[in-house]
Amino acid sequence: MTTATQNIAPHGALAESDQKRLALGYLQDAWAEAVHDGIDGDCVAQTALFLAFAELIATYGEEPAARYADNLGQRIRNGEFSVKLSRQ
Repeated sequence: MTTATQNIAPHGALAESDQKRLALGYLQDAWAEAVHDGIDGDCVAQTALFLAFAELIATYGEEPAARYADNLGQRIRNGEFSVKLSRQ
């Protein structure tokens, strides 16, 4: 069993913060598996960004997704994404 799938309640019963924590676990597991299988981390990152933006566009539309992307530069500069991720 992966980290992400331990102690899962029915989807409707999970708070948004719990869903985000579980989603992060799923993505970390998939990322680690891809890197273990020899896929370059940069390739995984670019593909993850592509899929993330495709989902945001499908959910909210192109303009809201573009506005979200417009704010990413400042968030990166502010260190929001500068965290040490555990690699399995």
